[in-house]
Amino acid sequence: MDDRPPPFDPLAGKYAADGFPGAFLRALARPAEYDLVTSVEAAGLSGDEIEFATLPSGDVIVDVEVGDADLSPLADAVEKELQPPYRVLARRNEGDLWVVAARQIDVVELAFSGGDGIELVAQEGGRTLRVDGEPWDGDIPELDAIGEEMGDDFVVQADRLDGDLWEVQASVL
Repeated sequence: MDDRPPPFDPLAGKYAADGFPGAFLRALARPAEYDLVTSVEAAGLSGDEIEFATLPSGDVIVDVEVGDADLSPLADAVEKELQPPYRVLARRNEGDLWVVAARQIDVVELAFSGGDGIELVAQEGGRTLRVDGEPWDGDIPELDAIGEEMGDDFVVQADRLDGDLWEVQASVL
């Protein structure tokens, strides 16, 4: 029997609840790339790799898939441990056995039509905004607010999921 105490978690009790902007602190607090890794039997899926994200509503946005098979066996396995929104990478192991890695994501509604990928960097009093890899002169106040919650020096990355829904990651520099 193992009598060692569980590892100390300095962020215990401080994980963000639903709501703005606290939800974005989860991205900083999460030390691992994935929150869940599991194996799933899923017959009828084509190809060897599937990537998708779920929205807070539970709707699935597929990034990579061969065919249009029902992905619910993969999502059901993930949702035993995680609630939407989350991102999944699944790879065929052998036959109908898939290895599924999933991580929680932060999703915001952002009315922005200038591109599909945004990076905002604030460092040492300077600010750089890039849209689809190109410099952008405008402002996106919602992303500024997310970053400013982290401090003076930060990076906020946003990738369009669907329409006005964006996956957002924020980090302190």
